This record gives sequence, C-alpha cells and structure tokens, in this order.
Amino acid sequence: MTRFRPCIDLHAGQVKQIVGGTLDSKTAALQTNFVSPHPPSYFSALYRKHNLLGAHVIMLGPNNTAAAKESLSTWPGALQIGGGINDTNAAEWIKAGASKVIITSYLFPSGKFDQSRLDAVLAALGGDKEKLVIDLSCRRKGEDKWFVAMDKWQTITDMEVNEESIRRLEPYCSEFLIHAADNEGLQKGIDERLVERLAGWCTIPVTYAGGGRNLEDLEMVKRLSGGRVDLTIGSALDCFGGCGVTLEECVEWNRKQQG
Repeated sequence: MTRFRPCIDLHAGQVKQIVGGTLDSKTAALQTNFVSPHPPSYFSALYRKHNLLGAHVIMLGPNNTAAAKESLSTWPGALQIGGGINDTNAAEWIKAGASKVIITSYLFPSGKFDQSRLDAVLAALGGDKEKLVIDLSCRRKGEDKWFVAMDKWQTITDMEVNEESIRRLEPYCSEFLIHAADNEGLQKGIDERLVERLAGWCTIPVTYAGGGRNLEDLEMVKRLSGGRVDLTIGSALDCFGGCGVTLEECVEWNRKQQG
C-alpha cells in the first residue's frame, strides 16, 4: 500500500528544504527552497499528532546533532535518522530515540561499496536488520541507469541501482530509502521510470523521494508501483513553504488508503 511519508531535513541545525543536486557546502551553489522559523521538534510533534509513521530525519552535513536529537526526543521510537551514521554511532542513535538508522556514504569508502562496513553496522545494531535502512539515493546516467550518490549526492559510487544490487542488499536491512537527487527539491515531478523499476526490484518496503508535488503524484506512484513504493513530499508541502499540497491533504490521502 503506497503511503505518504514525511521528512525533516536538517542543514546547519535548521529545518530546510534544499535542491538536492546543489547540496555541497564547499561551494556557493547551494540552492535553498525553504528555511523554517520553527525548531525541529515542531515537525516531530506535527507528525506525531497525525501518526505519520516512517518519517526520516536527515542530517545534511555538520552541526545537526543537537537538532536531530531534539527531533527524536519529541517522538521517541518513531522517526528514522540518517546522515553520518556508521558502525560507531548507530547504536547510540537508536538509544537516542530513533526507530531505525539510515546509512549511505559509510558503505562507500572512496566511492566503492564495502561489504565489511555493512556487516559492521549490522553487528553494532545487534544483528537486528529491522533497525537498519539502506539509503540508495542516486543520480541518473542515461535513459535507464542510476548510480548511488554519496557525500551530499556529489560523489557517484561504483554501485548501480538495479535488481542485482537490490537483491544483494535486501538481506541486511528492513527497507530502502531512495532519493532521486536530480529531481530532489525541484518540484518538477517524480522519476517515473525509477519508481517503476523499484517496484519490480524490491521485495521489502521502499520509499522514493524527489520531485513529489501533489496528490496526483501520490496517485501516480501508487499506480506505477502497484502500491509497493511510498512517496516522500518535501518542498511542495505547505508546512515547508510550498503550495502544491497541504500536510492535511496527505494525511487524509493516507487514511483513505487504509480504508
């Protein structure tokens, strides 16, 4: 069953919505769609009020630890946390209130996948894959290929997102989070082909993010994936300064899916 999943993106300790492809703190090219006047706890409380489970909190770069812990403590055991997660801190984030930890860059030292690092993270979680989400956020190459992107989506790794890599990783995690970085923050629509592929490749829950604008996009993801892929909407939401759809409308859409 496709459902709307919310997010809390943290940059320099504030809740922001950023054009994903520009997310490189070393340059002046960063494009920000929205900076919230509210603290991170405001959004955690909002999602808690509507029982929006499966939301992810992403730390985009340094100086976000306090903000992330504030988010988690507002709704303990309900939010996923990602950004800088590795084998030395994964268990600490679970203790801090995260339901699951999300890993990406740590798995790809020098841009190459390292199975031993995945094993180490899982071991740090007591071997409990239900506490682990693998983020395969990617950038498109050509018409029908996507490669995992790390380091704020600036470095393309050696892993193609396809059926082979999905099958390889599924035994180690409870779900996937996949941002289409080339669509992220642009509000120009989803990567339809990628959504279709994910539905065919994944046998565990998967959340797609990138370009979602409105209820029509939720319906499209539902149709393209046969209800097997969830959708995150960020910049288009009214609570993030957008005008494409309201959070209340997304909550009501979820209710209707549940019958």
